[in-house]
Amino acid sequence: MNVLMVFAHPEPRSLNAALRDVAIRELETRGHAVRVSDLYAMNWKTAVDRADFLNLDADGRLKVATASSEAFMAGALTEDVKVEQEKLLWADTLILQFPLWWFTMPAILKGWIDRVYAYGFAYGVGEHSDRRWGDRYGEGRLAGKRAMLIVTTGGWAEHYSPRGINGPIDDLLFPINHGILHYPGYDVLPPFVTYRVDRLDEAGFAQTAERLRERMRTLDTTPPIPFRRQNGGEYLIPSLQLRPDLGSAEATGFSLHRDERSPSESGSGNG
Repeated sequence: MNVLMVFAHPEPRSLNAALRDVAIRELETRGHAVRVSDLYAMNWKTAVDRADFLNLDADGRLKVATASSEAFMAGALTEDVKVEQEKLLWADTLILQFPLWWFTMPAILKGWIDRVYAYGFAYGVGEHSDRRWGDRYGEGRLAGKRAMLIVTTGGWAEHYSPRGINGPIDDLLFPINHGILHYPGYDVLPPFVTYRVDRLDEAGFAQTAERLRERMRTLDTTPPIPFRRQNGGEYLIPSLQLRPDLGSAEATGFSLHRDERSPSESGSGNG
């Protein structure tokens, strides 16, 4: 299996870096090929601007989606972006690793998404009609591949529980898991989250490292989060509203977009 790890932490001596190395060693020990995009070490350009689109008319108004589409179709994206797109196509599994800062990923990682996920590559693909609304949410260029998050946070697990002050961790990570990973087609695995990292002692790190090794051992067999697929008949097109007969009466918000039925109940073997 080919694994791409996109790593976003500015300190090479950090806990995040130590966990990254644990994951890489375990994957390589098991015969997997691993490539790493260390965004801070690469001095990754974060902001999308005119310089990203090499064929853009100097006097033209910058419309990012249009410019992205035209540059992608013309092969005129910048070289750093094309290299990362090639890595995504190479990888069977994508891992995004980052500390949770202000309830989301660091800006440099969001900038990687903004620039690498070009129109025509990760979005804006497929037929739009009365029966389909593009190839996305379970379909798309990256369908058939797996993805997961490795996340660290200073808060306690209780702070990120269903009744915790910060909100449930699955809700906080939903925009990434569903909107960034599932959208272009990935089967998204449950995240690996480490809490209270600023107070993690040697014994705590050893336990965390072993948990991470186990996740790496089962990377190709762990059942994905059962996100619903957009074009499978569960959503009304073009409104993209979930059919009224689906989901429990109590379910609202993000939970609606998970199909918790068994494969026999849902009529599909795909999670």
